[in-house]
Amino acid sequence: MFIDRVRVYVKAGDGGNGCVSFRREKFVPRGGPDGGDGGRGGDVILKVDPHVRTLLDFRYRPINKAKRGSHGRGKNQRGKDAFPLILRVPPGTVVKDEAREEVLADLTLPGQLFVVARGGKGGKGNVHFVKPWHQAPRYAEDGQPGEERWIVLELKLIADVGLVGLPNAGKSTLLSRVSAANPKVADYPFTTLTPYLGVVKLSNYRSFVMADIPGIIERAHQGAGLGLEFLRHVERTRVLLHLVDLSGHEGDPWDAFQVVSRELAAYGSGLDEKPRLVVGTKLDLVKDRGEVEAWDEKLEAMGLPFYAISAATGEGLGGLLEKVWHLVGEEGKGVPMSLGDEA
Repeated sequence: MFIDRVRVYVKAGDGGNGCVSFRREKFVPRGGPDGGDGGRGGDVILKVDPHVRTLLDFRYRPINKAKRGSHGRGKNQRGKDAFPLILRVPPGTVVKDEAREEVLADLTLPGQLFVVARGGKGGKGNVHFVKPWHQAPRYAEDGQPGEERWIVLELKLIADVGLVGLPNAGKSTLLSRVSAANPKVADYPFTTLTPYLGVVKLSNYRSFVMADIPGIIERAHQGAGLGLEFLRHVERTRVLLHLVDLSGHEGDPWDAFQVVSRELAAYGSGLDEKPRLVVGTKLDLVKDRGEVEAWDEKLEAMGLPFYAISAATGEGLGGLLEKVWHLVGEEGKGVPMSLGDEA
């Protein structure tokens, strides 16, 4: 199950209490206070783990509490600090404070750490309160409470290339053809209900990560269909492949192209400014190849490169992938991302 947004409660550990104690030893009639300090409570830390792909674990464990520090003891023994509670999240996780509605952190790098709740300090033992005029204090400090808050974790997939288009534009078919990913492919809309990642491997040890985003429909930026829920996954991609069904079986291809273009612009976050290739799919079903040439002319006037392909026969795939590789390397300064093995 792919979970990309969860609400989580985090509570850091409270500090241990200081100790009230006095030395009681034979032949030491005036030993004085020797109460130790309490230990520090455990922090709650988010850690980026590239082997974690979704936020599913938090769906079943929304309450996360670190342990408190140990109390101080006699003989000036300080309480033990509690170990931090480390919560592993996938790369691309955005951490938001629910109450203040602000972004606390954007976790993208493997191994990156973020302390989302700090543990409380331990209380001081009575040994700290000795004064010349008060040499037997019978009080100590309580440990301070650890921080607690409700947070929202949102996952924005990190991929080099994002596939966008209307339902049934051929996104899943293309991803399954060029990578080892295995998204559901069928002849009805919305067969893809969650994003899929796949690693596209080219010659000379070149590779890049491609993401299949569930189909976008008109008014997706307002919540229609599945678009609003998953458009955020396109924000981190370097290049967009805008897929359009050239066969005409799903309606007028040019209208389909304009619908998705408007939704990308309306969503904001710079999606309409990303490098974009328009890819005409299902070329094997197009009877009049003159229509394909007309697309090339229209999009050239708009400054958008156009490629016509058939994922079923492989026609046009080689040139498209080489162009994508060039754009990915250019946007990433020659070092494309790598998330590991195929989804």
